[in-house]
Amino acid sequence: MICVSIGRGRHRYLIAEHKHLAEQGAQLVELRLDYVQSAVNLNRLLPERPCPVVITCRRERDGGKWARSEEQRQLLLRQAIVAGCDYVDLEEDVAAKIPRFGKTKRIISYHDFQETPEDLEGLHARLAKHDPDVVKIATMVNHPHDNLRLLRLCRDSKVPTVAIGMGEVGTPSRVLAKRFGAPFTYATFQAERALAPGQLSFQQMKEVYHYDQINAETEFYGVVADPVAQSLSPLIHNAGFAQAKMNKVYLPFRVSSDQLGSFLADCPELGVKGLSVTIPHKEEIIKHISKCDEATQRIGACNTVVFKPDGMKGFNTDYQAAMAGIDQALGSDENNRALDGKTVLVLGAGGVSRALVYGLRRRGADVVIASRTDSKAEELATMFGARAVSWNARHTVRPILIVNGTPVGMHPSVDETPYDHRHLLHDMTIFDTVYNPEQTLLIKQARETGSHTITGIEMFVGQAALQFQLFTGQKAPLELMRQVVRRAISAAKT
Repeated sequence: MICVSIGRGRHRYLIAEHKHLAEQGAQLVELRLDYVQSAVNLNRLLPERPCPVVITCRRERDGGKWARSEEQRQLLLRQAIVAGCDYVDLEEDVAAKIPRFGKTKRIISYHDFQETPEDLEGLHARLAKHDPDVVKIATMVNHPHDNLRLLRLCRDSKVPTVAIGMGEVGTPSRVLAKRFGAPFTYATFQAERALAPGQLSFQQMKEVYHYDQINAETEFYGVVADPVAQSLSPLIHNAGFAQAKMNKVYLPFRVSSDQLGSFLADCPELGVKGLSVTIPHKEEIIKHISKCDEATQRIGACNTVVFKPDGMKGFNTDYQAAMAGIDQALGSDENNRALDGKTVLVLGAGGVSRALVYGLRRRGADVVIASRTDSKAEELATMFGARAVSWNARHTVRPILIVNGTPVGMHPSVDETPYDHRHLLHDMTIFDTVYNPEQTLLIKQARETGSHTITGIEMFVGQAALQFQLFTGQKAPLELMRQVVRRAISAAKT
């Protein structure tokens, strides 16, 4: 069950949103009375409520907005209980002062907006002494391992427990809560109006993460990155799982470089079966996997991990997806030798470019690398037997294919391009790995010139589709994935 929190300044907005949520299938709504700007009128909020409610009135010191007296706040909570609210949220220090009455259930809660305390079990034991129906613990998560510590409370406690992490690092705990036995989790009415750090919206919980379908057998996957909030991978993988009716959910995991090993050790207990890997972990994660494919070994970067009984196995689907897009655009022959001896200019020397140079050299291409950092271009060229030129000399190369592996042109810098349009020719093929926006300035100018183009969405969706197949053993719904990415990019512009 999802408890949806509403915090509005006026009664009529609380009532309207409560009704709307009930119509959308919400089974429990938290009314945050501390947000109401005038005197609270429970007779307007409770008698004809469209679905059960939790009444909460949070003090400023607990992360709320209640600025009036503590006596008034406690009186309001007592009045809500007498009026027959379904749940009332009480902090530890006031729980003994507000006795149980009628059928109202008691949530005894604790919030820490700075950290997750070391002695969670002791904290839980203290809260459990105050006659709770539900214990709620919400703490700021500064390390991914805190998620597992909180979720263990949900799983192992005799008293029904909601233990969730706040902040971006803690977001996965809100979705994993059901698998670990929490009676409910919390979401916000709209993503733009989160009432706690890291809170997801009711729509996201239902339509992206399919929270209602999660059970003890659900398998979890995810993208591990830092930062991770803007990743579109959860959207496309969860859409694919839903269409295939698979009991799988894909989550965003924000993990810093020094936390990677600990996070990977926690994955089996969390129920994580596979990971997409991106910046800054593609190289570091190789140290933690037991076996990897040839491409990963040669490139020195891994973007996919699958958890097997005999250990973690690593793959590089970036390389495969990029080559598939290039082969299709160039009409490669059955031996993949359409690029044999042909000159290709690769812009950039980062992780994406490394995968591309590896693939292009395997196709026999004469690869020339230009990076804004000359030493990186030279290092990459030496690694794969390619050539390097200075960034300022990139226009002196006469390639049949130009690949942009830099972030130049990525949103929000959409008016930038890594290659002067005056040097674009109609017989060139231009491949821009940037996918947001899909129609980068480089792609637009290439089309105006009459060049063939390959957009970043093809590579992004292609590598995700290969990951999907590694995760599930089934082919991915490619067209659905393209549609989901394009809708998400379009929505972000409005």
